[in-house]
Amino acid sequence: MDLSFTKEDLEFQKEVRDWIAEAYTPELRAKMAMSKNGYLDKDGQVEWQKRLYEKGWVAPNWPEKYGGPGLSPSERYILNMELSAAGTPTVSPMGISMVAPVLMEFGSDEQKEKYLPPILRSDVWWCQGYSEPGAGSDLASLQMSAVRDGDDYVLNGSKIWTTHAQWADMIFCLVRTSKEGKPQEGISFIVFPMTLPGITVSALPTLDGPLEGQQEINQVFFENVRVPVAEALVGEENKGWT
Repeated sequence: MDLSFTKEDLEFQKEVRDWIAEAYTPELRAKMAMSKNGYLDKDGQVEWQKRLYEKGWVAPNWPEKYGGPGLSPSERYILNMELSAAGTPTVSPMGISMVAPVLMEFGSDEQKEKYLPPILRSDVWWCQGYSEPGAGSDLASLQMSAVRDGDDYVLNGSKIWTTHAQWADMIFCLVRTSKEGKPQEGISFIVFPMTLPGITVSALPTLDGPLEGQQEINQVFFENVRVPVAEALVGEENKGWT
């Protein structure tokens, strides 16, 4: 088996290197020199990710029908290798790599149309609501509740270790919609705006924030937060675990 790069691969590698040399400006490099975790502040992240988007490379693993670039496996490897070797900012995974594939697989057509293009453009920032103060490695023990009231869920509880919640416009969240059966059987996957009444973000200071004085992780509290079931629920109710 010959694993060496083809002529086309080498041409693509040169294209990537040339683009990085131009797009990864001295200003962005200076900001990255201050980062301890591979991320910039939000403005810097958005600036970099939009440059990748304009080139077509922000989501190399996305299918073409959703805006992916249609790269070959070797081209994806080369792109990731060259971005890493140059020390460029890490693309935030919450939207591109985490919630987007779930929406592609289980979301309604309306949800795909509403959420996927802004994720690709980095116009909407996402955070993840999984871990809770009493449910980390044992995620099935989560207790944040989503109780139906008419056409809405009413949410109560908290999530912890929520990366970049202070920046987020949206959250994808695992909640308990039923206490019947095994714990895993009563969990649902929902998405909703972080701007709704009843949501409070509390910083958890760490030593390795993205830039001096800016926190990375948070605890998020939800008190009687109302979200429309039809808009929030992704896939089937009580099947968020599977």
